[in-house]
Parts: sequence; C-alpha cells; structure tokens
Amino acid sequence: MLLKEALQKIIQGDVVDDQESIKKYSRDTSIFERSPKVVVFPKKAADVQAVVAYVHEAKQRGEDISLAGRSAGTDMTGGPLTKDIALVFTKYMNTIGTIGLNTATAEPGVYYRDYEKATLAATGMITPSYPASRELCAIGGMVSNNSGGELTLKYGKTNKYVRSLNVVLSDGSKTTIKPLSRVELSQRKARQDLEGSIYREISDLLDANRTEIEAARPTVSKNSAGYALWNVIDSQNETFDLTQLVVGSQGTLAMVTEATLGLVKTADHRAMLIVFLSDIALLPEIVGRVLKYNPESFESYDDQTFKLAVRFIPQIVGHFGLLQMIKLGFAFIPEAWMALTGGVPKLVLMAEFAESTAAEALAKAVAARAALHNLSLKTKIARSETETAKYWTIRRESFALLRKNLHGLYAAPFIDDIVVHPADYPTFLPELNLILDQHKLLYTIAGHIGDGNFHIIPLMDLSKESQRNEIIELQPKVYELVAKYKGSTTGEHNDGIIRTPYLKYMFTPAMLDLFTQVKKIFDPLNIFNPGKKVGGTIEDIKSSMITHT
Repeated sequence: MLLKEALQKIIQGDVVDDQESIKKYSRDTSIFERSPKVVVFPKKAADVQAVVAYVHEAKQRGEDISLAGRSAGTDMTGGPLTKDIALVFTKYMNTIGTIGLNTATAEPGVYYRDYEKATLAATGMITPSYPASRELCAIGGMVSNNSGGELTLKYGKTNKYVRSLNVVLSDGSKTTIKPLSRVELSQRKARQDLEGSIYREISDLLDANRTEIEAARPTVSKNSAGYALWNVIDSQNETFDLTQLVVGSQGTLAMVTEATLGLVKTADHRAMLIVFLSDIALLPEIVGRVLKYNPESFESYDDQTFKLAVRFIPQIVGHFGLLQMIKLGFAFIPEAWMALTGGVPKLVLMAEFAESTAAEALAKAVAARAALHNLSLKTKIARSETETAKYWTIRRESFALLRKNLHGLYAAPFIDDIVVHPADYPTFLPELNLILDQHKLLYTIAGHIGDGNFHIIPLMDLSKESQRNEIIELQPKVYELVAKYKGSTTGEHNDGIIRTPYLKYMFTPAMLDLFTQVKKIFDPLNIFNPGKKVGGTIEDIKSSMITHT
C-alpha cells in the first residue's frame, strides 16, 4: 500500500503528495531543500499519535522511514526538512486554548501574531520571547528552536516561559511534561513504559555526569546549540523539568501538540535612542555605557541593510494599512537623503527603554544619550510611534528584504547566529572581520547587539559551485573563532542541518556522546527528525544545499 493511502486510513486530517505541496514543504528559509514523500496535516493530537505509531511500527519492521514536525516554516537551519513525512501543524492544529491569569495554551500551528493579539486582549500580557519573524512564525517553531529576539535582553528566551508541554513520544504514546517535584519524579520513574524509562535513564545520566554537564553550560547570554542538559534540574526550586530538553530540540525528542506558556506585562511606554555609528571600534564602549541604563532591547542593523531598506521602501511599508503606509513613507525621507548624500552609517543601533510612564522612558533614553556625548558619533531620540516603527520595521524585515528582493543572489544563513560576550567585542570583532574579508563576500549584519548576538547573512549565488564551497570553507573558521571566545554557534536559530556537524567546536567529545545518549533514550529507533542535533554531517550540508533560487 502506498504511504499516502496507509496514513490517510488512520487519521482524520489530510495526507497529500501532489507536486505543488511537496515543493512547498521541501524548503524553509535556509539554504536547503529536501523533498518529503508525503505531507500530513493532522487535525488533532490523536492524528499525531497515529502517524508516530505507524512510523514506529514500520521502523521496527526494518523500513527506513522518519518524520519531522513543521509549523510556519521560518526556520533558517533546515530544521523541519525531511525526506519522508512532513507533519504540518498550521492548517488544523492552530487553536488557542485557555488564557489564564498569567499563562496561555496554544497548539503548535498557532501563529505568534494571533497568539499575541489574543493574550493582549485577554490579559494585557504577552510571551516576550518572539523572534524577528514575529508576524510569520508559529508557536511550534518558537518552542522547537527555543526562540529569542529583541526582548530577550530583558525577558529571556522561550524556555523561560514554558510551563508544560503535551507531547507524543516516539512509540506513539502521549504525555504531559512539566517541572516535577521529587515525589512526582519518583512516580514517573516507576512507570513501566517508554515514559518511565525516559525519566529513569535521563535522571541517571544527569547524576552520573554532573561535573561534565555543568562545565559545558554556555556562559553567553543565549544558546540554542545541543541539548540543554544543564537546565533540567532546578536546584533552587527542587524540580526536574524535561521541558528544558524538549524546548530547543527541533522535534528530535518528542512531538509537541500543545504548549502552555507564561505571560508577562511589559511596560506601556517606550522611548528609543538611535546611534548612527561609522567607527566600529567604538562599539564595545557604546554597548557598555548604554547597558547601564537597562534598555528593554538593544538591536542593530548595518549599512547594507540600511541601503536595501531605502531602496525597497514601497515593499517595506506595503503590508501596512494606508494611513500607516503614508506616515512611514514620509518618515523614511531622512534615510533616503542619507543614502543619496553618502552619509550612511556603518551600523545603526537601536536602544529602546520601557517604563511605566512616557516621561520615565524618555528620561532613560536621554540619559543614555548623554552618556555617549564624548564619543565621535551621531545620535537621536525617536519621539513618535511612527519614527520608532520605522526603525523596528527595518530591523525586523531585514532578512525578508534580502530573500525577496535581490535577484540572482540568495540570502544564505550559515554563520547567521553567533553569540559572544559583549566584553570581547574589541578583540573578537577585528578577528571576525579579518576572516570575512579574506572570503570577499557581500554580507549584511543585524542582530541583538546588547546580547552579543550577531546575524551575519552573506548574499550568494548558490547556483555556482564555488559559492557553495565557500560556505563549507568559511563555517569552521568562524565557529573555531567563536569557540576561542567561549561563545555559542547559535543563540536562537538552532542547529538543524547547517550547524549540527559543528557542535564539536562548542562541546567536548564527552558532551557530544551525552547528546547522542539523550536522543537514543527518547527516540531509540531514530524516527524523529534524524540528523538534527546529533548525527549530522558535512555531507548532509553539501547534499541538501539548493543549487537554484
């Protein structure tokens, strides 16, 4: 029986294998392409269970088959791409559940934009770990990648907000994982099923390797590389929390069918300090001085992004309402004049201060600006919502601008998410620039400057073998440098196809072996998204890379 027919018999949702669907779900926003055999749109958690159970049984019979979950497809690593079954949640599993006093429950296919509107309307609060793709991404991807973004500097990443997860395990059974007390952990460990063995074996693994695991804990502000074994045991609250492994695991350990996330109330009033920087050498000093005033976010984008934004103003503002389009269009006039007169800064820095009153927020921005008075740079205070929106729009749309508007060149994320300590900027950045200059690439830089998190996106013609080889040559050089400074190869975008082979630069062989053990404990038959987080190779990168745009 054909795979499509076999799966359609056991689920209420849809199973398709038409050429258009296969093509659509063979890509995300990475440099990769993998064509699934079928695309499954589950209607409810029971469908996910049925598909997982089917694959589990087929694998036991010796079939080479696997599956990967997918939500909005904004992943930049090839994370949801598969050669077998693509399990797509956005069509049906997109229901927002209970919104409580400070939590909200949602299925993985819920778009974050809809989730945020709902939580704001009900409580005035949000889950603040949304990425730059906040208008496009979905809850499932945020959980799977342990997303972070512009508010991470103040509020932290997604793992901080996960209260519980409904999941399907690799044998098709379902459970809810959440922080457990010692008594609750003992009860779970006593179960004589896959769930029980997971709790027993992970607990034993953590106990036996405490020193190695603690030594591997990243010291930078954010990390999505590897499995976060160092976060499972919360000694302060005396809990054991497997959500901390599943969050950020890219669907390699379990299939999430529902997430309950924490909500916070952000300040109502904001003011933004904009810094136009032409001398990158001043960056560490600027960051150090501004951070003393506790900005809610501290973001950046470079001159290439600036020029693209001016060039594509109509496309940037086109998806807003008419009135907002007109306001933003006029707001871009100073930037257009800068571009015309050659006064484009090397970096634009955006420090936004959030307080309970407009006066307090403005005072913070003004004080931070004053702290920079003796440095050779230009600054301004954004005093209106439209002016602030202009800068945020450029920052949030930077990657989409590159992907959609540069014909013949492809925005190629492969060194796109490195993290270092801001204190290391003075030595790290010159060394990074030296490496990039040797490869003579056109690239843009945006990122979370306050977190030490840089998004470097080279613009490449991937139809040329020489350009594809450039990726393979450049990656290890950059990651070796990041490791030298005890940084992270990925702060929020995760490992996927593109970075799994380079985990060896961040972690010891012993830690890599522990990651492999974790995968085997959760997924003994390797049916969940194989080759991501563990087992990925350079050959995977080469063979999956697109050769056309």
